[in-house]
Order: sequence, then C-alpha cells, then structure tokens
Amino acid sequence: MTNAEEAGVDRDELPFVAPCRTLSPFAPFRWIRMGIADLMQAPQQSMAYGLVVAILIGIVCLLAWFRGGQWIMFSMVGGFVFLAPLTCIGLYAISAQLERGQEPLMARSVRAAFKRHFGNEMIFALALLVIFLVWARAAVMVSVFFPTEGEATLRQWINYLGFGSMVGAVFATVTFSASAFSLPMIMHRDVDSVTAIVTSINAVLRNKLAMMVWLTLVVALLLLGLVTAFVGLIAIIPVIGYAAWHGYLETIDADAFPRHTVGITSTPRPEGNDQDTSSSAQ
Repeated sequence: MTNAEEAGVDRDELPFVAPCRTLSPFAPFRWIRMGIADLMQAPQQSMAYGLVVAILIGIVCLLAWFRGGQWIMFSMVGGFVFLAPLTCIGLYAISAQLERGQEPLMARSVRAAFKRHFGNEMIFALALLVIFLVWARAAVMVSVFFPTEGEATLRQWINYLGFGSMVGAVFATVTFSASAFSLPMIMHRDVDSVTAIVTSINAVLRNKLAMMVWLTLVVALLLLGLVTAFVGLIAIIPVIGYAAWHGYLETIDADAFPRHTVGITSTPRPEGNDQDTSSSAQ
C-alpha cells in the first residue's frame, strides 16, 4: 500500500503535473545564498558529504583521462552537470531537517535519501544513466571530427565546435529539464517519477531565463571546483545541493500532492519558512 493510499488519497484525483511559479532571472542567486547559509549551519555534515562526492568525481575523471584521454574526461565532467541531482539527494534531506529546526543527522539523511524513496529514485536514476551513457558515446563520436592532420583551420574549428555544441545541447536540454526539480519533489511529496519529471520539465520551460542562469551558475561552480584540483568541490557540491532544494520549494507548488507518512518531510515546515514569495503558479 502506498503512502497516498494510507492517507486516503485517490491517485486518480491527483493532478498530472504540479503547477509552477514564475521566477525572476535573479532567483538562482538567492538560492545560492540560501545554500551557503545551510552550509554554515551544518558545516561538518556538508563537508563530509562534499568530500565523498569530490573523491568520486576525481576518481572518475582521472580514470577517464588516463584510460580514454582528455575528451572522455571532458565528456564525463559535462555529463556530471546533469547527473548532479543524483549526488545531492542526501543534501536535500539535510536542508529539510534544518528548515524544520531538527539536528541535521547524516544517518537520517541517508535513510531518507536512499531507503524511503528508493524505488522512484532508482527509476529516475536508470533513465538518467541511459541518457548519460548515450551522452558519453556521442561525445566520443564528436571527437572523430577533430582535425588531427596538419594545422587546423578556422573553418575546421568552427565545424567541430559547432557540431559538438549542437549534439551536447540536445542532451543538456533534455536531461537538465527532467532533473532540475524531480528528485527534490520525490523527496518532498508522495509522487511517482513520471509526475516529478513532467513537473520539472514544465517548470523549466516556463522559466527559461531563470533556469539558464541557474545552469550557468552550476557549470561555473563545478568548473571552479575542477580547476582547484577537486578540492573546491568539497564546499561547492553542498551549496549546489542546498540551493537546488530551495529552488524547488520556491518554484513548485506541490500542495495538491500528499505528504509522506514517515520521514523528514512528513512534518510540515514552520510557516515562517514558506517561500511562496514568487508570482502565481501556472
């Protein structure tokens, strides 16, 4: 029996997609600021989580560099931008605890992230994994067009970079749109993966400018972490995760969907933490 059934909610009466609010282009900067505030409130938990993720990213990139060359490594780093929500699940749980005035326990965060919502998260993860594998293969194929004989001309560079950018943009648009708010919604409310993904795509399409700013910030921060030999990622990953959670709360109006019956988000947030400061939902 699902949580919704236990709460007496008829699934057939639930909306297919949660409405979203209209965002200001500057909203992502506010999310980053709130993410930094969460980092300051839970520095030990945040740094521990960031260290684990930074080590994993470093291992993958180094293996890709030594085994496949720089183009494979760059494709892995680019792909991580769109798989980042999967690595931030536990961080959403830490933010949820902080806004409810609870002590942010790592054990509770891991349990909330990987046990209570495991089924929906794995369905979502499998879909992203398939896209990511195709993304990596496409990146390798694009490298075939790189001129290797003689001095590359400007026209050859333009063709190579133009073709690669078009291929990457397709995967980037699909994956980012589907993942921007999906996992936070799955953790926040009792919804299935399809509803969460469709809700995320709808919100991204209705807030294109704000989401372009958000994606730019994420890419810039990850590159900053990369150029610091992955050390900067220890703090950057938590900030991105916390910011994504606050961005979801500010963007998606999920009140029509039932709460989880157990876990962190089964408890409502204090009224003072409500972030319904944006325009009307659509």
